[in-house]
Amino acid sequence: MSDVDADLAAAITDLLDQRGAGKTICPSEAARRVDPQGWRPLMEPARRAARRLVDAGEIEMTQQGEVVDPATATGPVRLRRCGSAAREH
Repeated sequence: MSDVDADLAAAITDLLDQRGAGKTICPSEAARRVDPQGWRPLMEPARRAARRLVDAGEIEMTQQGEVVDPATATGPVRLRRCGSAAREH
């Protein structure tokens, strides 16, 4: 795993910790935190970092408030801590 991959995973978990229980983030928020000026090329690496965190059981990936399989999810997704029953905000 590269330094950028580790930075993206850390940004995801940090943002979720800051946001609080039941709240979600977009992978783009992690990409922007890692590189505010050059975040767009980091979108796919951010989604990959999110998939690794899902695989590790740390977070869930959702679409329209429903948990989705990160291997098959396409389009906009949100990330949240596992076990959150709250609707996305």
